[in-house]
Amino acid sequence: MSYVICETCGVQYAQIETPSECIICSEERQYVSPSGQTWTSLEEMKKLGIYKNEILAEEAGLYSVTTKPGFGIGQTAYLIQEQRFNVLWDCNTYIDEETIQDIKNLGGVQAIALSHPHYYSAQVEWAEAFDAPIYIHEDDKEWVMRSSDKIIFWAGESLELHQGIVLHRLGGHFKGGAVLEWKNGDREKGILLTGDVIQVVADRKWVSFMYSYPNLIPLPAAKVEQIAEKVKPVKFNRLYNAFHRIVQENADEAVQRSAERYVKAVNGTLFDT
Repeated sequence: MSYVICETCGVQYAQIETPSECIICSEERQYVSPSGQTWTSLEEMKKLGIYKNEILAEEAGLYSVTTKPGFGIGQTAYLIQEQRFNVLWDCNTYIDEETIQDIKNLGGVQAIALSHPHYYSAQVEWAEAFDAPIYIHEDDKEWVMRSSDKIIFWAGESLELHQGIVLHRLGGHFKGGAVLEWKNGDREKGILLTGDVIQVVADRKWVSFMYSYPNLIPLPAAKVEQIAEKVKPVKFNRLYNAFHRIVQENADEAVQRSAERYVKAVNGTLFDT
């Protein structure tokens, strides 16, 4: 079935006819392309013959999956290997037989977990390819554009997918915005994968937080304080965002320090200008 895909955000819809607008792109956290709303499909992308998923070993037990050339938002997904239980964190739109075989050679995918709706992309295609469940927080249920019996809507503030792999709902960017804690990552010092619920900035010793990144809409100070408080008990040395930006060391401290700076900035006490 040739399901339509929005070319701006890369999210796949459960229909073959092109909608009048992309629901994901037409609200204030995303945007419709200045050239107008355009659609494609996975079949059309394959026919072009230009796309390929680059799978790179980032460190022990962690692989990045990035579509080249970039498509949609251009995010990177991650494959975490933990005691023969592989988790795909966030998704890309493009998937082909070469990708499927390469990932099967790494042990396949036993679960898929999503940070927020901008990275749902072709999640059902990935789930069907690996016969894996998809975990999405129930607070973001309305943003699922292609339903599937493989989707599990989890509730509450945290969910342990497997020993050492825990999802935490932080909210902020989206109400159900989640991050993934990998306790055994970075030689058991801990890794946090954040999509852009927590965003690594140009200075890789800092992070930031936004309601909308492309439209530069900030979060309220109280929400950022709440996010920092929720993540404070989580121990992690390293942090990966969705665009191959990494806080290499003391990332847990960087999140707390960055939240303090953010709050001072939006409250008008960080600087005078």
